[in-house]
Amino acid sequence: MKFKALTFLSALAITAAIVWTGCSSNGDSPIAPNTDIQDPRGGIELSASNPRVQSVMAVQDKHTKQLMSDPDVIGTATTIGDDGEPAVMVLVTSERARRGAPLVLDGVKTKVVLTDRIVAMKGGGVSHTAKQTLPIQLGTSGGWRQDLANGYCCGGTLGSLIQVGSQQRILSNYHVFEADIVNGGNGVVATTGDNIIQPGLIDVGCNAATAQNVATLVKSSSLPGSNVDASSATIITGAVNTSGAILEVGSLTSATIAASVGQAVKKSGRTTGLTRSSVSGLNATVSVAYDNECAGGAAFTKTFTGQILISNSGSRFLAGGDSGSLMVQDVTSNPRAVGLLFAGSSSIAVANPIGQVLSFFGASMVGI
Repeated sequence: MKFKALTFLSALAITAAIVWTGCSSNGDSPIAPNTDIQDPRGGIELSASNPRVQSVMAVQDKHTKQLMSDPDVIGTATTIGDDGEPAVMVLVTSERARRGAPLVLDGVKTKVVLTDRIVAMKGGGVSHTAKQTLPIQLGTSGGWRQDLANGYCCGGTLGSLIQVGSQQRILSNYHVFEADIVNGGNGVVATTGDNIIQPGLIDVGCNAATAQNVATLVKSSSLPGSNVDASSATIITGAVNTSGAILEVGSLTSATIAASVGQAVKKSGRTTGLTRSSVSGLNATVSVAYDNECAGGAAFTKTFTGQILISNSGSRFLAGGDSGSLMVQDVTSNPRAVGLLFAGSSSIAVANPIGQVLSFFGASMVGI
């Protein structure tokens, strides 16, 4: 979702025909690892390199187009069924579609999940919305300095630090940094060299003068053409911690890791702060709704493939304003990056695999 604030109200969350709320508290302890999804067989890494998982992915891919010809089927993935065997997940938005979904596809059981619409997610003791003392840590509120249109302002999360050639850049989402592609409500479009600020407009009463410039946009136009929702901005000297430290996560390992079903993960984001969950699906095909500017721009829908799904019960892992957060291993120190979070519903979160994101930029993670 695009997280918005009315220009005459300081950082008020606007739901605007979607069900996300803003800074709701997380009833679960962020310290305790989440164990919602586990492999009952124990000790088997259920990643995309596992032949059992690969065979189910092939069945999923074979049937996805037909399944998603129903407008109430918004995605598929490969997951683990209630019997502990790999299964095809079918994401539906109505009871009619749930009842009509097949129980078996080519001998593979399905797991039908009723959810609401998946939307782009723009929007503890540590504040992730406060203006930081320079150099800032990441996992914090931020966004495009001019992200205001039609009486609303928007923002998301400055997720992590990447290295592109000789430049260190902040990594976030396309729809956080550069989604304004029409003159529309503010008379401008996002352009290379535009300032990226911390905190985002939603957390400074829509008044950019009270935020601080921390980077400059490198427009990459990942959407709608590519398979990642990603953007980057070159850091301003002295404005960002060059170790790439993330609030409540700390420094990363520069190596990355592929997702696997049941994998424990965490993220640090603008709205929900430090939260934990587990990977629930691989190889996901999902349709995600977007706007072309902060508010009121002509909408479009993008279908992504090969994505990671994460359990998001009650929006406790990812909520509006958390877009751009980096998803990492849930380990005590120096985790490896797993994916770039960008969309979700009240039960499912979606991440681009980090390998796809880094390949898009020709980048590497900044870490030890």
